[in-house]
Order: sequence, then C-alpha cells, then structure tokens
Amino acid sequence: MSAQIITKNSDLLEKFPQYVKPDERTGYNGYVVSSDHLIDVARAIRDELGYDYLSSVTGVDYLPDGLMEVVYHFFKSSGGPALAIKSQVDRNNAVVPSLVSLYPGADFQEREAWDLFGIQFAGHPDLRRLLLWEGFEGHPMRKDWHEPYYEEDGKPFKSRWPDGKISLAEDKNPFHKNIAFPTGFDPDKWIPDDDSVLYSNIKNIISSEDESGLKTDYVIVNMGPQHPSTHGVFRMVVALEGETIRVLKPVVGYLHRNHEKIGERNTFLQNMPYTDRLDYISSLSNNFGYALAVEKLMGIKPPERAEYLRVIMAEFTRISNHLFAIGSLLNDMGAYFTPMLYAIEERELILDIFEATTGSRMMCNYFRFGGVARDLPEGIYEKIHDLAFERLPRKIDELDLYLTNSEIIKARGEGVGVLTPEDAIAYSTSGPVVRASGVPYDIRRADPYSIYDRFDFDVAVRYHGDVYDRYLIRVDEMRQSVRIIQQALTQMPKGPIQEGKPQYVVKVPPGEAYGRVEAPKGELGYYVVSNGKPNPWRYHVRAPSLINITPLEKMSLGNKVADTVIILGSIDIVLGELDR
Repeated sequence: MSAQIITKNSDLLEKFPQYVKPDERTGYNGYVVSSDHLIDVARAIRDELGYDYLSSVTGVDYLPDGLMEVVYHFFKSSGGPALAIKSQVDRNNAVVPSLVSLYPGADFQEREAWDLFGIQFAGHPDLRRLLLWEGFEGHPMRKDWHEPYYEEDGKPFKSRWPDGKISLAEDKNPFHKNIAFPTGFDPDKWIPDDDSVLYSNIKNIISSEDESGLKTDYVIVNMGPQHPSTHGVFRMVVALEGETIRVLKPVVGYLHRNHEKIGERNTFLQNMPYTDRLDYISSLSNNFGYALAVEKLMGIKPPERAEYLRVIMAEFTRISNHLFAIGSLLNDMGAYFTPMLYAIEERELILDIFEATTGSRMMCNYFRFGGVARDLPEGIYEKIHDLAFERLPRKIDELDLYLTNSEIIKARGEGVGVLTPEDAIAYSTSGPVVRASGVPYDIRRADPYSIYDRFDFDVAVRYHGDVYDRYLIRVDEMRQSVRIIQQALTQMPKGPIQEGKPQYVVKVPPGEAYGRVEAPKGELGYYVVSNGKPNPWRYHVRAPSLINITPLEKMSLGNKVADTVIILGSIDIVLGELDR
C-alpha cells in the first residue's frame, strides 16, 4: 500500500488502486471501496482529506444482483459537499467492519442497518437491534422479507385501484388476528424479551468499574418509556451510584412503524405526506429535504417564487419548533407551565399561517417536486409581514428578557451535560446541539441549498456545550430566522409556483441522491435510490433526533438523575422522527 499523503478525493484511487474504484453506475457518484480495506480508506478520508464528519450510514439491498451495499456520506465540518463511499458485500454473508472506532456517530446507524437489513458490522462495541426487539424474525428492510398479509411491493395495490375493492386483513384470518406467527411458534408459551443482552452489557460495564477495589452498590433504573419527561415513548436504562449516573443506555423503537418500508411501497409523490409525520412539530422542513432529494434525481429546479415560499415556510417552522423546544425544556426544569404557554401563544400565530396556506396546522403537506402546492391566499402576506417585522422580534426579545438571566435556569443549565466540540463532531451531532458546542456548522452556510446563499444571516454559535447554551442557541437562531424571513418577503418576486404542470405520477430517472436540509433539530437527510419505476427502490431518512442522542450517555455521566431529564430536553427530540 502506498504511503503517499492524499489531498483531494481523486487521490483515493492512486493511494488505494486495488481497493477503491469510482461508482460508474448511471446516476450514481462517489467511490466503491472493498470491505476488507474500508477502515484504512475511512481513516485516510478523516485524517488526510479532512472529512471529519460522518453524516449518514445506511444499507441498500440490491436483491437482483445478490448484493448488500452500505452507503456512507462524509462531510467536512468546515463546509463543502459530500464524499460518498459505498461498500458492497454478498447479501448472504453481509459483513463489513464497523467505523465506530473512527466515527462514534456511526453507532446507532450501524445498529439500525443490522436491525433492518441484517448487515453485520464486525467490531461494533454493542451490535444489538435498535428499533425492533431481540428475537424479531428476519430483517424487514430486505426486499424478500414480507409482512403478514403482504400484497405487492408497490402501490397502488391492484386490490384497491382502479376497482376499489378494499378488504380487511383480519377477514382473511379465521381467528381474526392480524398476526402471522412463525412455524412452530406457540404464543401461549412465549416469554417476552427481558432485555438480557442490554442488562448484561450494563453489568459488564459496572464490573469493569469495580476493578479499582472499591465495593460500590449500583442500582439499575428504567426511566421511561412511559414518563412525562422523556418527550415520548423513549426509555433510558441507567445504572446509579446514589443519584449519580454511571451508565446510561437509550432504548428506542417503541413508536417504530418502519416508515422506510412504507416509503419504498409508496410512489414517490405518495411519500410527501408521509414525511409530515416524522418530526410532527416541523413538517414543512421534512417536506423540504425530501423534495430536494427527488428534484436532484429528476434534474429540475423550482421557480423563483416557489423557492422564496419554501424558505419562508422553513424558517417559520424553525421558529415554531424552537418556541416549543424552549417551553418544553423550561417545563422539564420545573418552571411550571407559564413559559410553555407563552411560547405556544406565538407558535399558534405561526400555525395560523400554515393552516391558511397548506390546509393544516400540524401535518402540513405543502411542497411538491418542482415547487409548492399553492400560493399564499389573500391576506396572508400581510399577516406574515406583521409577524416578521413587528410581533416576533418583540416577543423573542421579551422571552430572552424574562428567561435568560433567571437564576434557576442558569443554576440548572450551566456546566450540565457538556459536549466538547471534538465530541460533537465525532458523534455526528447537528443543529443546535453541535453549534452550542462551539462548532459553527450550519448546512445553510456549509453546503447551501435552495436560495439560502442569497440571504444575509449569521450562523448562531455558543461555546460552552452545556444545557444553558443549547437554550441560548435556539433564541439566537429564532432571531436569525426572522432576519431571513424579512429578506425573503422583501425580495420575493411574482410568478409561477410550480415547474410545469402538477403531476400525480412522476418519472424519476435511475440513480441515487442525498438531499439534506438544516432542519430545526439538525441535519435531516434523505437518501433516495431510483430504478426508474414509480416507487423508490431505497428511501432512507437520516433523522437528527436519533443521531443527536448518540452522545447522550457521554453527556450524562457524572450528572444527577434530575440533570439527565434536562440534558435530554436540551437535545430536543421527537419520537416520530427518532423511531420512524
């Protein structure tokens, strides 16, 4: 192997001539890397090329070719486009080395790929199922895995269109149970999973800590999944020494419905309203990322007015999200419900705009490939203008005045849940979490999309990486969003809002695309593969809520139980997006 230092992406081919080759498939980009040398190539990508941020890891099942592919998207925290790396293995022996030792942010993403695709990551420190339970039969994202009462691979199902013959799956089962048990399975003798693997791992960690010779009593406690301060059906298994956190393992998947499997059954356009249901606080940002990915594949660009409408709605979404996040965080701190009600009042005015424009207050299905569904209705421009130029700047200042210097908020937040800049990058965190740790990484600046390069705004950044700074960063970002909306309202031209005529079935050329946006919670990315048919071959959501909890244990160790509640609140998760 050559010892030369590489300085640009194309030098990968010279340094690793036998193990790296360009991905020459039509519509694809990046490099295909031999799995045997993936770690060497990834180390060179990080240490020599400077791609210190591993954003996305996912699998693709190329069943006709007998291959399983793992796709990695690397970025530089200093900014710039992606470097895509793929490793292909036999789908009957799908084993690739884990990158967790180089990029800790790959932890949950590799576990997800194992869970849903059956791809084994050799050397992973804790390779367990992530979204499903131990003992689940099969890996449901594989193309040859079929659920009970499976009908077809793609919608619309012939049983429902065009004849409209709808039947209940339960009616096909003489016992009226919508469950197909494995052969030889007796539900009367089934013992539910007792998390023995999880608990044994925690006990092993405790045992290694006791090697100092001091006998310490630990108590293992479950926080959640039904708990008012876990922000949904989210569970933390913690080992306590008194009130101090010594081990913390997040347990997710209670809300999992295999959003991505549904997405691969849907047509491309049918997926748009499904994105609304991910982060249900920020549906328009979900629309945005998916639209960008498919538009890349289609090679189309929205008209100017549609671009401005998209940006306005996305920035209102950010303000709406942060208002809710701040109110929820302060509620977790014990501030009763007054700050929450104050934040909700302003959010409701934004939802009035969404309802008038999109037809919904919460699940806003507004974006279309090549534009938006409709223009602003009569009178709404004036309401947006009043909010952006008058009310919101004043109300954000009031919120800042009332809360920021509160002794309680400072005492609970300062120095709690610290995440260093190095760890924030290594663990692939994004959004307010990474920027509150002193890393000015904002996709709107680092890798601009849509028309964000036209606006004058600052990347909000704080430098302590604690709960208090994660509160402050959201106040800062709301002010910057108001600046963007004001400029967009001033610059927005008249004209069409859709490229061409509205389409109910879109033709998407074969290929792959990764579309990502700076959503309120962080990088929301969609990896989409098309084989030229009406349904996506692969549809993957890079969910910031999931990846931002990867360092939750590191942020919580040494803190108290009550602190862990607000550390989680400062990350700002939504389980619809986290579990998918």
